[in-house]
Amino acid sequence: MGIIPVNKPCGWTSFDVCAKLRGLLKIKRVGHGGTLDPMATGVLPVFVGKATKACDILPEKPKLYTACFELGLSTDTQDISGEVIERSEKKASREQLEAAAKGFVGEIMQLPPMYSAVKVDGKRLYELAREGKSVERQAKRRRIDFINITDFDEQTQAGKMDVSVSKGTYVRTLIDDIGRSLGTLAVMTALERTSACGFDTKQCFSIGQLEKMSEENTLERAVMPLERAFDYPSLILSECQTKLYKNGVKLRAQQLEISRAEQTYCIFDSEKIFIAIARLDTAKGELRSVKNFY
Repeated sequence: MGIIPVNKPCGWTSFDVCAKLRGLLKIKRVGHGGTLDPMATGVLPVFVGKATKACDILPEKPKLYTACFELGLSTDTQDISGEVIERSEKKASREQLEAAAKGFVGEIMQLPPMYSAVKVDGKRLYELAREGKSVERQAKRRRIDFINITDFDEQTQAGKMDVSVSKGTYVRTLIDDIGRSLGTLAVMTALERTSACGFDTKQCFSIGQLEKMSEENTLERAVMPLERAFDYPSLILSECQTKLYKNGVKLRAQQLEISRAEQTYCIFDSEKIFIAIARLDTAKGELRSVKNFY
């Protein structure tokens, strides 16, 4: 049980990476912590074994990206892999671009693109888009922590930015929106996720490295502890408390010698093995399980 931080290669889907690791690990329970588009690269945390149970309770940590873009055109996918559907001759200065980007920092409402995995009436939007259909979508509240324009050539209108965004934010849509706010168009030309779930690209393994480790029977070295994905304080149970907890007994704050303030904890058993995420119910003063991993 644990997480393998993978540096997803361009052209692979997140599902492709999971399928590859199922084969290398020879296990069925493999999931990922946040979809990356096929053209995107970078940090893809892959959850292995019982760790897949954590995928739906991951903390809302910001995700960091480095994106390349070009002003003056738009595509049906909002990235360079799509078909060009519109062009604009209007050019922007770096000063104008930076000012426009600042307008998107903070809480925003973002409309999911048609080429996305969002479901409408049980069908993925990208499936409808491939059929040439467009449907009404609901804008979602998202958070942009920062947008730093790190490079911009005013002649070619091509540039690069570092962004920090909340879960579910589409960087290509953000770029498209910034372009339109400038009175022109914009398309994403490359995307790398540089940080997610507490991992950065330096800590990730390439597919080639994982294949070699599999051949050498050392793949377990790539599996990181599941608790790395959580920032909660640790609570180590005694042998008696471990037995009680695993039997479904609600442990009280007094037993655990913790304050009555509401708090979420990473729970470790008496052998210091990570076994659960639990929250203190302040009304009853007892520990309640959020998710168990044993």
